[in-house]
Amino acid sequence: MMASVREWLIGLVVVTLLLSVVQMLIPKGTLRQIASFVGGLLLLAALLRPLLSAVPEQLELDLDAYRSQIQQREAEFVQEETAALQTLIAEQTASYISEEAARLGVSVTVQVETVPGEDNVPLPWSVQLTGTRSQALSEWIASELAIPAERQVWHEGLDES
Repeated sequence: MMASVREWLIGLVVVTLLLSVVQMLIPKGTLRQIASFVGGLLLLAALLRPLLSAVPEQLELDLDAYRSQIQQREAEFVQEETAALQTLIAEQTASYISEEAARLGVSVTVQVETVPGEDNVPLPWSVQLTGTRSQALSEWIASELAIPAERQVWHEGLDES
């Protein structure tokens, strides 16, 4: 790229120098005006040479490749957003359950699993609780979060840390 720009600039300098020399050698009058006009056309051609020598096929943009890259990036962003949303919903739901467990006087460690719901919005699906089993907390989880007892896994007698 730099070599072609350098070559173009050298060509411009050479054409300009030749035109200056020719103009100084031609006597004033109509012939000099014609030479100036022709020299201007030559200088213009030298300036536009990169555009005139360009192959139109090389100038075409590969829009399909750009479109596919954009779609790929959009899909990646959606996946990242969904993963972040899943993590946030799982953490917030676990915190919500922990607060209710503390209100009921139960000490548990909570881990929530989510699944995609409508419009791919993650919903709490199952919960793993480590600590002493509480029927009241289990019923609250089933009624408040729609996680039935079958999807509640209790690990009793394990270290809560």
